[in-house]
Order: sequence, then structure tokens, then C-alpha cells
Amino acid sequence: MRAPGGRFASLDALRGCTVAAMLLVNDPGDWGHVYWPLEHAAWHGCTPTDLVFPFFLFVMGVSVALAILPRLEQGAAPAQLRHAALWRALRILALGLAINALAAWWLPGREMRWPGVLQRIGVCFAVVAAFAIYTPRRVWWLAIATLLAGYTVLLLSGDTLDEWNNIVDRIDGAIFGQYVWDHNAATGQVHDPEGLPATLPAIASSLLGLCAGVWLRARQPGRLLVGGVAALALGAIWSLWIPLNKNLWTPSFVGWTGGWAMLVLLGFYWLVDVRGWPALGRRFGMNAIAAYAGSELMQVALPALGWQEPLYRHLFAGWITPLAGPWIASLAWAVAFVALWWAIVWAMDRRRLYLKL
Repeated sequence: MRAPGGRFASLDALRGCTVAAMLLVNDPGDWGHVYWPLEHAAWHGCTPTDLVFPFFLFVMGVSVALAILPRLEQGAAPAQLRHAALWRALRILALGLAINALAAWWLPGREMRWPGVLQRIGVCFAVVAAFAIYTPRRVWWLAIATLLAGYTVLLLSGDTLDEWNNIVDRIDGAIFGQYVWDHNAATGQVHDPEGLPATLPAIASSLLGLCAGVWLRARQPGRLLVGGVAALALGAIWSLWIPLNKNLWTPSFVGWTGGWAMLVLLGFYWLVDVRGWPALGRRFGMNAIAAYAGSELMQVALPALGWQEPLYRHLFAGWITPLAGPWIASLAWAVAFVALWWAIVWAMDRRRLYLKL
């Protein structure tokens, strides 16, 4: 069963579930007591939480295949599509910078951060759209291989993959200085999980989505199955050499998360589009940027206004912590946060309001 307007309901549902997961893991009530299933790997490794951002980039690549390729086939001018994609990418990037600037201005002790999640999404979208518009499909696979091979050489040239001392962090420090996620004032070392060099393999994650989008559009679930298993195997084998690491977005991490993304997309396709199950998460998927950017703005506004701590203490921690512990209180806040934004996107969908940057 297809969504109205030729959309795949399964893709809207997967995008929405991914956004809901992003809000869940990004908004605990107490960062000192994050419920353990919502924790990122401390450094090397891959938890379910580490799958969320690569899933979003993968889904974005799938969306590019479904949005741009049909228009090319219908005779749309490549220059027109390029212009629209570039402006959208710039708007996403500018929104990320604006949120970071607001946090630096409004929150005491917070400095401007140049990299970020939305900035990486904007860059990846622009590059993947260009590949979709101007290059044949065999070039996509060549680009994935080149990006991952080149990034492997870069990582190994740095002698270590340790936090702070790896070559990726050193490059980010040379480019952005202290205006990153984490800065050690005593040593001058920096680290940012959305830094510039690690955006190269993130583009590969998005290109995997572009390839999967072609298979989805052609209704070739067998290719999604084979591609997913192959990517998982490649990621597992590569991890014996270079560990899975979200912060560095290692090549093994690209294969491992890309494989899971293909298999999950296959599952959503079979359940929603083939079997006709409800497209749970669709409303989040239809307003993905509104939900994510709005939640980020709320993360800035609540503590800046002095509301977060009393709200958390009185509504959650004050009575949940004595009964079940601080981790459950933190989880309850995260679940309530997602529920609030589900209500917001539900109301937007009812009114057919969709934020499209």
C-alpha cells in the first residue's frame, strides 16, 4: 500500500521512528543518569542508540532517490534540481548554525559550536543530491568505496584512534579551534562527533541510502536483503581492523549501520507497503525537520528560562526517583518529551502543516 501522492508510507514511517528515536536519546531528564539502553558507546563499539543518526542519513539518501530521480526521468532540468537542492541544504545548515548561535548567546558558559547534526545533514544532502542529478549509479558505488578507502588511509595515518589524539580531532581543532562540542582548555585538544573529516564517511552512509532508494522504488526487496547482509558482514570484518566508532564514523561503522538500515527499511516496506500495517511514526516523518529543530530549540529555551530543573524535579524526579531510581525518572522525562512532540506533529498533520526547508 502506498501513501497518497506516490509516497512510500514505509519510508515516512521509518523516517518518523528515526526522528522520534533522535528526540528520545537527545533529551534525557538528567544527563548524569541516562537510562542505559539510551547511552552511546563510550568510544569504540556500537549501541542501538548509535544507529539513530546513521539511520537518518540513510533515510535521507533514500528520500533523494524517490524525490529527484523521478523528476529527472520526467525531463526536469538538472540545473533547476541542483539549485533547489543546494538552497535546501544551505537552509538546513543555516538552521543548525542559528540554533548553536542561540545556545551560545542564551546559555551561560556555552560557546559557539560550528559543526552540528543539522550542518552534517545539510552537507550530506547537497552532495548526495548532486550525485543523483549528475552521475550514473555505478559512480555511486565507486564514490562509496573511494570515500571509505580514503578515510581508512586518513585514520591509519594518525597512528592512534584514541579520543583527543586521533587525526580527525586534530584536523577539527585546526579548522574550528575551540568552537566545537568538547574543548580541553588545559591541553587545547578538541573533539566533535559531527566534525568535518568524519562527514566524508557520513556521505557514504547517505549514498548507501541513495542506492537502497533505487531498489525500493523498483520494488526489489531481494536486493535490500542481500545488500543489508553484505554491508553487515563487511562492517563486521572491517571492525577487526578498524573498530566500530560513531564519533569517528569509521568505515566499519558505515558498513555495520548501513546494513542494519537496509534490513530495517526492508522490514518497514514489507509490513507497511506490502502487508498494509499502519505507518506508525508517519507524522514525525512528515515533519522531521520541524520536530528535530523544534526539540533542539526547546532544549535551549527550557534551561535558559530556568524552567527545566523545576519541571523535571516536580513532575518526574521528585516522586519517581524514590520509587524506581534516577535512571527511570530520566527516562520518563525523555518519553514525555517525545510524546509532547508527537502531539505537536499530530496537530500539524491534522491541519496539513508541513515544514519544508
